[in-house]
Amino acid sequence: MLMLYNSDSFAVLQFDLPAVQDNDIQAQTRGGYEIVDKFARKEIFLEGPLAQRFREGVDRLVETEPTEEALDEFIAGYTQLAQQPVTLH
Repeated sequence: MLMLYNSDSFAVLQFDLPAVQDNDIQAQTRGGYEIVDKFARKEIFLEGPLAQRFREGVDRLVETEPTEEALDEFIAGYTQLAQQPVTLH
């Protein structure tokens, strides 16, 4: 787990999960991004193509040297999908 972003509104963590090998198929790295909406107290885990799209969007945004508000606005587009309430363990 790697903390990628942390603001007053959001936290974004990257997870690299052990690869799963299926018979003759070469093992691929799995993983994704957990986004926590601190105000809504909800979280979402992005994996697969959605995680890839998120990463590509972040990479393009970072090239423009965005403000915290611009990053938060981008992330907010993904948290609209969040339905899992945040729970403390």
